[in-house]
Amino acid sequence: MPRICVRISLAVLTALAALAATPQQSADHALLGFTAESTRAQRDLEARFDAQLDADNLRNWMRHLSRHPTHVGSPGAKANAEWIAEQFRSWGFDTRIDEYQVLFPTPRERMVELVAPTRYTLRLGEPVLAEDATSGVTQDRLPTYNAYSADGDVEAEVVYVNYGIPADYEELERRGVDVRGKIVLARYGGSWRGIKPKVAADRGAIATLIYSDPRDDGYFQGDVYPEGPYRMEHGAQRGSVQDMPQYPGDPLTPGVGATANAERYTVEESPTIMKIPVLPISYGDALPILEALGGPVAPTSWRGALPLTYHLGPGPARVHMRVAFNWDLTPAYDVIAVLRGSEYPDEWVIRGNHFDGWAFGAGDPLSGMVALLEEARVVGEMAQTGWRPKRTIVYTGWDAEEPGLLGSTEWAEHHGAELQEKAIAYINSDGNGRGFMGVGGSHTLERFVNQISPDVEDPQTGVTVRERLKARLAVGGNREAASRTDLPISPLGSGSDYTPFLQHLGIPSLNIGYGGENGGGSYHSIFDSFDYYARFGDPTFEYGVALAKTAGRATLRLANADVLPLRFGNFADNVRTYLQEVEQLAETMRDDTEHHNLLVDQNAFALAADPKQTYVVPEKKETVPYLNFAPLHNAVARLEGAAARYDSHLASAMAKGGLDADANSRLNALLQGMEQRMTRAEGLPRRPWFRHMIYAPGFWTGYGVKTLPGVREGIEEREWEEVRLFVGEIAAALDRVSDGLEEAVGILD
Repeated sequence: MPRICVRISLAVLTALAALAATPQQSADHALLGFTAESTRAQRDLEARFDAQLDADNLRNWMRHLSRHPTHVGSPGAKANAEWIAEQFRSWGFDTRIDEYQVLFPTPRERMVELVAPTRYTLRLGEPVLAEDATSGVTQDRLPTYNAYSADGDVEAEVVYVNYGIPADYEELERRGVDVRGKIVLARYGGSWRGIKPKVAADRGAIATLIYSDPRDDGYFQGDVYPEGPYRMEHGAQRGSVQDMPQYPGDPLTPGVGATANAERYTVEESPTIMKIPVLPISYGDALPILEALGGPVAPTSWRGALPLTYHLGPGPARVHMRVAFNWDLTPAYDVIAVLRGSEYPDEWVIRGNHFDGWAFGAGDPLSGMVALLEEARVVGEMAQTGWRPKRTIVYTGWDAEEPGLLGSTEWAEHHGAELQEKAIAYINSDGNGRGFMGVGGSHTLERFVNQISPDVEDPQTGVTVRERLKARLAVGGNREAASRTDLPISPLGSGSDYTPFLQHLGIPSLNIGYGGENGGGSYHSIFDSFDYYARFGDPTFEYGVALAKTAGRATLRLANADVLPLRFGNFADNVRTYLQEVEQLAETMRDDTEHHNLLVDQNAFALAADPKQTYVVPEKKETVPYLNFAPLHNAVARLEGAAARYDSHLASAMAKGGLDADANSRLNALLQGMEQRMTRAEGLPRRPWFRHMIYAPGFWTGYGVKTLPGVREGIEEREWEEVRLFVGEIAAALDRVSDGLEEAVGILD
């Protein structure tokens, strides 16, 4: 799903060489949470695991699963759920399918016509290609549309709004362009697609068209499909525009599983359904509209790669748009496969990937799903020979991810209390492809990931995936990557099935995948096909095997560790970084505000503007107060000390052969709930579903993460009392973690 880009000095290269670990080097050290003896057993298990992985299985399974449309509610999705469940059963897993009734609108009418100054009816469709066998399959296939758009029949002048984020509308206001009563044309990028109609509606627009500009997603990037992997002229990006930063999952049942008898909102009551109609279009369809626009020339950074001068409007381009949907409840089928643990059956390691797509879904999500299946096959077959994981492993195939994480969210909400009691971690994957390892997640697992990455070989270069990623980060200018012993993992916002586990339930989570060298021009189009993937995604399916090795190690080590391999020093380091960032944000805003207000007083904005162009002089801004971050500094300092003491005491205990059974059980029970100490029952401002106080998707970014969100977004929105509240709330949460670590040290003594 995510797409991965690169000055490098001799000093950086020297650092990389010194810090790079090899599989042989890492093999000489005990694994996190393991004694020396249990490390040897675990490494033997992983060698057996690696030896049985077969790339041909991934290829054959993807061909099978992507032969028909796979969206939620389709016959293909149900058939795939049943087929996946049968595979799990054949490998020895106790398998069931959990069904939920979710709202999934499908289009019954779509029409967009440019009616002035010329006429053009948008094709709103993708061509059949001889090079792509399934592009001609139309039965059960969804057309190009945005799920959870409002119904509507509107006609109005068009305004081009760039990426359609709040800053773009501020620029339009300065240029005297008003979107009230207009249809806005936004390009994909800059934020998650659902933010674009949300902001447009907030500013008074009556409809939104979203297109893929070739500068961002097309021929400006490289050769287009079928010659190359980039988006072709009439390829369009489907996708949900549900307001997920409020809450993901079924729009009608927030906070509870969407079972048949669940209490539901009406469609009109749901706050996450868009209030204006929305449609995605190709750049081939966008071209006539952009050509017909007049008004001011767009700012330089707003100009795409189409062969025209980009204007803002409004008009003279005028568009008539009509969309209508079937607002039906649809069954979603979650596949749940359980391998019961031999020692700690009530401690669960959950490993998931979704299997629904917008069309054929080869890359997104089946490239990740087939890697999970191969991982599960080997784990299951090893279990049939007599081995058993210490903890229970739960493999999941999620349905209905694409409309808004429906399958995973409903399951997590439905089983929330049990998950908070038993789940020790959730490991997610989604789309996968050729390129670099990418990992995001809880920073309590950062050191854990750094013990896995040196043990997996990059299929193209023969070095470890850690070495290759480290080089990529360093060449890209990430000095932190070159200077730190542990490579950083990214904080998680949203966009895939880890969201309910991490940010609602407080379960440590990882999101793992490979990519960055596979183009991505098929994303959410009918060309997300086996033929595309086998040419451009991962032709040898070796990166699928690399994903199985990476996520498989994470799953097996979490399942077998004597002591849960959570470490809090890395977490504290990252929180300190986030604290420094929000402090700097406040300082920068204060300086910028003072400078802005000085320019207003000097009438500089008016004097610097072109007198022949419309320009609205901005008003003065509220002064940024001096904020007291001392409680957070104190909490982070205490956490750093507690984390160091815990690490030291645990290392000593493990070097002596580990803990007795009672101490081990008490310690793991304590560690299991540590991430939950970072949550707030009341949730975040204006969105109580999101409870984690360290990571959240941004209210105006969607997928993009906001760290320390209660403080960071409070500063951005100039909600100073909110900032003061969450400085205290986050400090209290960090103190709860420190309290837990001090209790853990007591167990270890």
